[in-house]
Amino acid sequence: MNRQVRVLGVPMDLGADRRGVDMGPSAIRYGGLAGQLESAGIDCVDGGDIHVPRPEERDPDAGGPTPGRAKFFRETTEVCEDVATAVDATLGDGGFPLVLGGDHSIAVGTLSGAARDDEDLGVVWFDAHGDFNTPETTPSGNIHGMSLAAVLGLGPFADHEWAHTPAVSEENVVLVGLRDVDEGERRLIGESDATAFTMSDIDARSAPEVVAEALEIATDGTDGIHVSLDMDWLDPTEAPGVGTPVRGGVSYREAHIAMEYVAEHHDRLRSMEVVEVNPILDQHNKTAELACELVASAFGKRVL
Repeated sequence: MNRQVRVLGVPMDLGADRRGVDMGPSAIRYGGLAGQLESAGIDCVDGGDIHVPRPEERDPDAGGPTPGRAKFFRETTEVCEDVATAVDATLGDGGFPLVLGGDHSIAVGTLSGAARDDEDLGVVWFDAHGDFNTPETTPSGNIHGMSLAAVLGLGPFADHEWAHTPAVSEENVVLVGLRDVDEGERRLIGESDATAFTMSDIDARSAPEVVAEALEIATDGTDGIHVSLDMDWLDPTEAPGVGTPVRGGVSYREAHIAMEYVAEHHDRLRSMEVVEVNPILDQHNKTAELACELVASAFGKRVL
């Protein structure tokens, strides 16, 4: 990659029930992100953190949508608009936005910023969860479980002009590694034109084959792709420090080869985010360090 990578931290845990992922950006930086990128031959600069209000000082239901529930909707909207502006500015400067979460609700901002030039974007969503809920279907009210649906125009974010992402079409959105999906979002995924690969698909076909097809779908007729890497995509034995761990995820090597396949499309890669690292639940910063390794693989680092 010949673009400078700008690291943007979003210390956000407003979208999740469990505290701790707000420390994810610091943990990833401390885990050696800059060094890993430099070892891959990538020029990077740290753009600092987006300001996030403290949940203790806010009412989670104030300003929320009706009907349904989306906790801290007003605050999440404010943060994601700032994220979108920072991502758009990074792209405008000729840089590459690498956004560190924080919970997965930040993807509403990342993708909205990446799509502001009206280029058609494909999306590869590496996650144990569908993130396809709306305020009406969610069992929890947590926005990190609504972010992909929001990007596709489902739910109250679609009412905000900055969050409108017509450049992201369902047919170029691919979910990879699903294994924990709520009933309501299962229906919405089934009704959409997005492609979803479960862990059973990976077991039956292998990670390389599934990821290769996912990237083919995301790049078909698009101007670029966004990669969203939720660290709970990996099995908790590999990544214990995540916001919502689910047994049965991908292995260390499967995750690396997936990112190596992403790197093969470096000329189409427009933006990337890494989310849901929770240092409180981690073991000696293992998950954050693995996140750094995977980002380096996505940017072309190899053994030889």
